[in-house]
Amino acid sequence: MNLRLIVTILVIAAAPVSAQAQMPTPATVTKADAQKVLRIISSDKAKTLVYCQMAKLGDQMEQANETGDSKKFDRLFQRIYELGKQLGPEYTALIDGLQDIDPESEVGLARDAANPRRFAF
Repeated sequence: MNLRLIVTILVIAAAPVSAQAQMPTPATVTKADAQKVLRIISSDKAKTLVYCQMAKLGDQMEQANETGDSKKFDRLFQRIYELGKQLGPEYTALIDGLQDIDPESEVGLARDAANPRRFAF
């Protein structure tokens, strides 16, 4: 999988996972953290399938957002959150950390460059 695609999907899924995450937010997120999560997901067939499902749901969320279908958006948002739990605590910690990084940092710039989509959460 392409690292840019992975980061994009992680960012798309960030809000639902971080909204109810139980783990403390890490102080900083690094590129190495993202690569570690990528290795964990890509080495586990079940997690890879879950991750792909989340990407498809993210596309549907974008469509629901564009059409103003807030009920569908909320259902998809909840589904992505539930699927995100299956990817493990490292994924949850990474997503939490992505919410709090400095947009001018190396990771922040890479995250923003890899995320062509913006949702109005």
